[in-house]
Amino acid sequence: MKNVKYIVSCLMAATLFYSCDQGIDSLTEVDPGADATAPAITITSPSEGLAVKVNEELATITVKFQAEDDIELGSVEVLLNGTRIGNYNSFKDYRKLIVDDLVYDQLEDGAHQLTVIAKDLDGKSTSEVVNFTKEPAYISKYPGELLYMPFEGGYVDLLSFEEAEQVGTPSISEESLAGDGSYAGSEDSFLTLDPERFKNAELSAIFWIKLNAVPDRAGILAMSPPLSETGGNVLTSGFRFFRENANGKQRYKLNVGTGDANSWFDGGEAAEVDPASEEWVNLAFTISGTEAVVYIDGQIVSQGPLTGIDWTDVNILSIMSGEPNFSGWNHKSDLSLLDELRIFDRAITQEEVKQIIQDDSGIVVSDYPPNFPGEMFYMPFENSYENLFTGLEADIVGTPGFFDDVVAGEAAYVGAEDSYLTVPSNGLTTDEFSATLWYKVNAEPGRAGILVMGPEDTEKEGFPEIQNLRTNGFRFFREGDATRQVFKLNVGNGEADTWFDGGDLAALDPAAAGWVHMAFTISGNSAAVYFNGEVVAQGELTGGIDWSDCDILSIGSGAPRFTEWGHLADESLMDELRLFNKTLSQEEIQEIMNANL
Repeated sequence: MKNVKYIVSCLMAATLFYSCDQGIDSLTEVDPGADATAPAITITSPSEGLAVKVNEELATITVKFQAEDDIELGSVEVLLNGTRIGNYNSFKDYRKLIVDDLVYDQLEDGAHQLTVIAKDLDGKSTSEVVNFTKEPAYISKYPGELLYMPFEGGYVDLLSFEEAEQVGTPSISEESLAGDGSYAGSEDSFLTLDPERFKNAELSAIFWIKLNAVPDRAGILAMSPPLSETGGNVLTSGFRFFRENANGKQRYKLNVGTGDANSWFDGGEAAEVDPASEEWVNLAFTISGTEAVVYIDGQIVSQGPLTGIDWTDVNILSIMSGEPNFSGWNHKSDLSLLDELRIFDRAITQEEVKQIIQDDSGIVVSDYPPNFPGEMFYMPFENSYENLFTGLEADIVGTPGFFDDVVAGEAAYVGAEDSYLTVPSNGLTTDEFSATLWYKVNAEPGRAGILVMGPEDTEKEGFPEIQNLRTNGFRFFREGDATRQVFKLNVGNGEADTWFDGGDLAALDPAAAGWVHMAFTISGNSAAVYFNGEVVAQGELTGGIDWSDCDILSIGSGAPRFTEWGHLADESLMDELRLFNKTLSQEEIQEIMNANL
């Protein structure tokens, strides 16, 4: 019997010894003199430069690091601002220490330094240091602000301190508009919040997006009722802000449920962003009891009446996806970057949208008020090439200049050889389009481009110097000689191009013409050219204008997109250039002309 007990005891001891040894490196006899290197340390939390932002006077951090030696660790010490907060001198694995649960809950506002010191048995020592800060608790900067989510290392609303639920595998990107991080979307991933505090009679949201157009449609913010029994979207309550492909660009749309029906706010091409721009874009929308408005970079791209929002059965706020409640049309996860998300319990004004943009980015959005209905671009050439709607300067090619022979103000544009301006087409490629300008012709050179928005002609022999693809966009230009210059408009509908050439009616004698007010209009079925408020060319335009691949507007030249026939830089004078998102009537053109007389 004693022998049986002895055997069992030995087996148990052997088993315990074997079990305790699991997960530990196998013992290897080493030469103490072979300890050649000091320990290595890797700190994973907090990270260098981290800004801890919480709504608490004292924050809690979790220190995570790994220390490893080639032979054997002797001790590991953790210091915060010179004070020990952790000490380790016995190790399960004698070569490696992994710490992921060292909690410090008394972190005050200000700059902090975490130091990890590891020593081996031979006395060699290594120190690693991480610098980070704790910022004061966030205080609402704007009236009515309900949520502020800066994505600084997490998905926390700094006003409620509510942490969003994560679905899938979203992440924090080091690339950001402001601060140290932004939300980075991924497939089948998004955030959700409890919607109750957002269910008010008015609501606004503003945020920055760096667009990833894959997939070609996605939800961005959605407070929507659950899908119907058949899997369809229910649009009669809540709201849905999302994007969709529009001829290679992404168009942003807002849908609002009013209880019995729903209202759409789709700005068409004015609400499109070109993915190729790779820039941060500010998006905002407001919902009140009377209207809804959508903004891109502080400019109104869609606006219309609304009878108010209904919140029936809305049970979730989804961020960067339409899922789970607005997926019936496949508006699922957005893989773009998102930063500086704010939500309000009121309809913020356009002035407030512009102020937030400036606060976030330092970019000043122009306060220029449109002087005429549909006006979306105004360049008066007052010793600058600034579009007063955006506050952005045109890109300059060559050496254009300014001249004191003017229609209005103190200066006008004067062209020069191989010189012109370009501006991005963002927001200008609308279903209807008009342009007005004052123009004083210089017949040298004998032909020139004036305004051109066309696509690249990559298939043309001699590209990029030679281009002439006319199936898209428009070309407004002149040609002739020293005594007669004829002005022409060419418009592409996507498949073919149409000419609007008034012949003698659209011809000027450069020696006698002086300043002439010029305009052209393009609608879904016609186009027209005007001199001094009178029609000089007009005709039908089948299918309207197609803007595919028209990403820049050239001012004062056909270059770089309309060069094959020699319509290059125009050395004439130009003043008071305006673009419109509508087909101006003759009366409106005359009103614009007379405003400068």
